[in-house]
Amino acid sequence: MTEKIIFACIGNSCRSQMAEAFAKQFLPSDCIIISAGTRPASEINPLAVIVMEEIGYDMSNQYPKKLTTAMLSGTTRFISMGCGVLESCPVPIARGTLAVEDWSLEDPVGKDISFFREIRGQIEHQVTVLATELEQGRCSCP
Repeated sequence: MTEKIIFACIGNSCRSQMAEAFAKQFLPSDCIIISAGTRPASEINPLAVIVMEEIGYDMSNQYPKKLTTAMLSGTTRFISMGCGVLESCPVPIARGTLAVEDWSLEDPVGKDISFFREIRGQIEHQVTVLATELEQGRCSCP
């Protein structure tokens, strides 16, 4: 079964975008990877772009996207970055039908670049754990 994973937050400008970039590198190529936000920003946060470029990830083709109920169709795993997105529409519609996971990552918006690097490291770790789970067939997907 092909995995469809959504990384979600409110602005879709930092954490979920970094998670999408890492997932596209670490997860199997047949996985469908999407990042989205309930109230997407107009652009990816420049500091998120910089910290990802520092380690060789080009996010120039990524952009903030609005989370829609249509995106949820076929989703096997929904991962919130930890910013209240689970209380926002349309996510409550999916409760009970999706494996919803909250990574509880602090929002780096408004913080300095060293904090962005710290969050980047936490996201990279979480995505590598996810990759291991998928490889070993331990996905909590329904």
